[in-house]
Amino acid sequence: MVHPTHNPDPARDLADLRALQAGSEAALNQLVARWERPLFGFAWRYVHNTADARDLAAETLVRLYQHRARLSPDSNVSAWLFTTLVNLCRNHHRWKERHPSATLEQAMANEEQNGESLTPAAMLEQNETLDALALAIDRLPHDLKVTLLLHHYELLSYREIGKITNCSERGVETRLYRARQRLRGELADLRAELGRAGRTSE
Repeated sequence: MVHPTHNPDPARDLADLRALQAGSEAALNQLVARWERPLFGFAWRYVHNTADARDLAAETLVRLYQHRARLSPDSNVSAWLFTTLVNLCRNHHRWKERHPSATLEQAMANEEQNGESLTPAAMLEQNETLDALALAIDRLPHDLKVTLLLHHYELLSYREIGKITNCSERGVETRLYRARQRLRGELADLRAELGRAGRTSE
């Protein structure tokens, strides 16, 4: 089930950016309070590690402060933040590939289904499904993964995603199609792997 992680307020972001450029610490605090959680949410879905996700979100906001003077007063703050975070996530992924011994936390929060309590068996099945989905998304190439996360979790439009990923709207649509196709294939492979593992353990 997809839940919006953030309700954008471009006018408020722009006002705070201009105040920040004028030296307002309060404006920085307001931007951090408004964007810390959505940035962390995206980063966590990308890296599946709480500490790393916090660091990536914090670094994104630090860079906003560091580059505040260079930003145009009418900048799209949302697009700038997600573009910066996407680049940081990509660099982080490359670093992880060079340091494969670093472990990732696999802790997806349990969601309630329609307010009803779940039986232990149902909770186990749900957790396995969520873990499989997270692993399948993690296996996607960077461009496909970013596009999928921005669309399905951040609920951004094709135009907004295009600005962040430097891609045309048609290109975003194509990436989403390819991501969904790859995701179906990855999930099918994971189910087969789980099935084989279950039969082996019997």
